[in-house]
Amino acid sequence: MKMKILVVADREEPYIWDYFDRERFSDVELVLSCGDLKAEYLSFLVTMIKAPLFYVPGNHNRRYLTDPPEGCESADDKLLVYNGVRILGLGGCMNYNNMEFQYTEEQMKKRVRRLRRTIKKHKGFDILLTHSPAYGLGDGDDLAHTGFKCFVDLLDTHSPKYFFHGHQHLNYGRRSRIMQYRNTTIVNAYGYYLMDCEF
Repeated sequence: MKMKILVVADREEPYIWDYFDRERFSDVELVLSCGDLKAEYLSFLVTMIKAPLFYVPGNHNRRYLTDPPEGCESADDKLLVYNGVRILGLGGCMNYNNMEFQYTEEQMKKRVRRLRRTIKKHKGFDILLTHSPAYGLGDGDDLAHTGFKCFVDLLDTHSPKYFFHGHQHLNYGRRSRIMQYRNTTIVNAYGYYLMDCEF
C-alpha cells in the first residue's frame, strides 16, 4: 500500500504558510508533525490540506498544553491507526533545563514501557513519530540534542518502516535528511518533506 505523507517540524515554512500551493499538496493523505511548530500553523495545514494531521510536541510547545492545534490529533504517548498504518508517537527531547516536554533517558524508557501492551496488541507499528532523534542516528553532540537510546531499542525490536523526527535542524551543519538504519528509513522532518511511503 502506498500513502503520500507530508512531514513537518521545527520551522514554519514561508513557502507553505505565505504562498500555499494547493496543487502541490493535493494528493497528500496524511500530515505528521514532529514538533516545535506553532499551533496556528498546524491548524492552517489541516484546513488547507484535506487530510488528517497527527502531531507530537517538541520542547518549545508549552502553549500546546493550554491551546492545542485545532482540528489536529495528538499522537503523544499513543499508538494511532490510520488506513491500516500504525503510528507510535513520543514527543519531547532530552532534559536540559527541566522545562515542559523534556525527559531523562530513564523517563523516556518508562513512557515506552507504558506503551508495550498497546504495541503488542497492534502487533508492532509502521511509523515511529518523535521530536527527538534516536541516539547516534542523526542526533547532536550537546545534551539538548542528544537522542534517546530507547528509540534505538524500539527500532531494533519492532523494525518500523519509517522513523520521522525533528529537533536536529538541518542547518546545524552538514546533515543528511534521510538515512537508513536496518529496515527503517529515518527522515529528519525539519521544515517540510513530502514522501511517497510504502507499507
